[in-house]
Amino acid sequence: MKYIGAAIAAGFAALAAAYGNGKVISKTIEGMARQPESAGSLRSMMFIGVGLIEAVPILSLVIGFLILFM
Repeated sequence: MKYIGAAIAAGFAALAAAYGNGKVISKTIEGMARQPESAGSLRSMMFIGVGLIEAVPILSLVIGFLILFM
């Protein structure tokens, strides 16, 4: 059961991160298309957001390994 729990946690976290990254990037590109003069600030905010979103699956993998080996 521990293996299934760790796999489900990692799988859902990866799925949620992929969905979140897609939404952030698509909205950033939409904002750049609407206001090209704010592309620099939008791009920097996008990188911060994507970095925060990518922290979720990394933490999920750590929790999965903790479940697996404890």
